[in-house]
Amino acid sequence: MLTLHTAPLLRTAPGGPPSEAAAVAVRADRIVAVGPLVQLCQEYAGARVRRWPGTLGPGRVHDAPLPPAPTPRERIHALLRLGVTAVLAEYVVDPILRAAVDRSDLLVLEDASVPPTLAPGGRADLAVFADDGTCLVTVLAGRLVHRRA
Repeated sequence: MLTLHTAPLLRTAPGGPPSEAAAVAVRADRIVAVGPLVQLCQEYAGARVRRWPGTLGPGRVHDAPLPPAPTPRERIHALLRLGVTAVLAEYVVDPILRAAVDRSDLLVLEDASVPPTLAPGGRADLAVFADDGTCLVTVLAGRLVHRRA
């Protein structure tokens, strides 16, 4: 099934200029298209449309030790609540933590020199942020993994 994720503002790269009335088309774990909402709704008639408040953009890269929590699963969930979709390998060397990261589908990067972007063919890792920077939604490899109540 194809899903169109849309929000009042869309950024395809961190810090990039926002577009209005734009959407990201996602099938399985991949981005199929990025463009104007009206155009994508016509091109993908019948797709599920998820309208989110705020600004839609790439997920964040966590470049520090993972937050403390009682279990590795809870440490990962703390990241998802922040809109994180990737972590640096140097912070997940513990085998138990690394196994939890792998199960969660968080992307593990060797370095953060190439920031994540939303582009056709890319992995569907995205997040929606409120004006104050609070994460409202996190989508990881095409799956909705966090939604603020």
